[in-house]
Amino acid sequence: MRRNVRVLVLGYGEMGHAMETLLGGRVQLDIWEKFPRDGFRSVVLEEAAPRADYVVFCLPVNPHREVLERITPLLQPGCICLSIAKGLDEAGQTAAQILADVLADRQPHALLYGPMISEEIRAGRYAFAQLGYRERAVYEAIHELFSGTRLCMEPTRDITGISWSVILKNVYAIAFGMADELRLGDNVRGYLAVASVRELDRIVLAMGGDAGSPFNLAGLGDLVTTATSEDSHHHTLGRMLARGEREGIEGEGVHTLQMVERYRLFEVNDYPLFGFIHAIVKEGGDVGVRFEEHLQRHFCLTDPGHAEPGT
Repeated sequence: MRRNVRVLVLGYGEMGHAMETLLGGRVQLDIWEKFPRDGFRSVVLEEAAPRADYVVFCLPVNPHREVLERITPLLQPGCICLSIAKGLDEAGQTAAQILADVLADRQPHALLYGPMISEEIRAGRYAFAQLGYRERAVYEAIHELFSGTRLCMEPTRDITGISWSVILKNVYAIAFGMADELRLGDNVRGYLAVASVRELDRIVLAMGGDAGSPFNLAGLGDLVTTATSEDSHHHTLGRMLARGEREGIEGEGVHTLQMVERYRLFEVNDYPLFGFIHAIVKEGGDVGVRFEEHLQRHFCLTDPGHAEPGT
């Protein structure tokens, strides 16, 4: 990568640090943090935005619109905006929807989703992602930006599919934590993996994505990472719920459940496993008993001649 390329990273949390690890020393790197800590000196956003060739959003989805509206008039033509945010804002919109709404055709933009644990990137390990794009030149430019690093990516035009896959996988990961805390065993894990991706595929299709999209890195790949890692926040949430602990149950997956219900983005009860997780997060109860009831009602008692398991 040429040293005259300038990248502005927005947010100096875990993924901001990961982007610094990947790109530091390869490009001219500016990092903006709204609330800098530990002596970190943030660039001034209005000064850094006009000179950026790439702007990488390592922010939650909620501030995306505000920050985009602040910097869009300042960006040079051709500056590429790249988001890695995996959630919904308070209006129930994905990062992809916000980028498309604010930037339209004025600035090229893309989404990067997949198994990208910050700690592993910072330790020099491999990470994997799908790059959702509209113009081939945008994919080629971003691929070149990360060329030579241990972030491996593959292209897709199914922005809707990867967006909903990566957002909803956080919800399904909660069920894996519940099952592990309840010591339900590896066989149940296998069931959860299949049931989760089956439902994801149906939801993605209903939301306008491509059939089969969740079987790739942004869906199945990121689900396995999030659902099986003991360091995963959503896996931990599942364990807490199984222990009957309600305080501190928050995060992207919990927020997603709230937004899906508030805006009726889809009918929760059309998807049994999703509906089960939603009910536990919202209502609580004896998770062990409710898990047993779910398995019996929606899998073990299914007549294979009339319905597929999990439908």
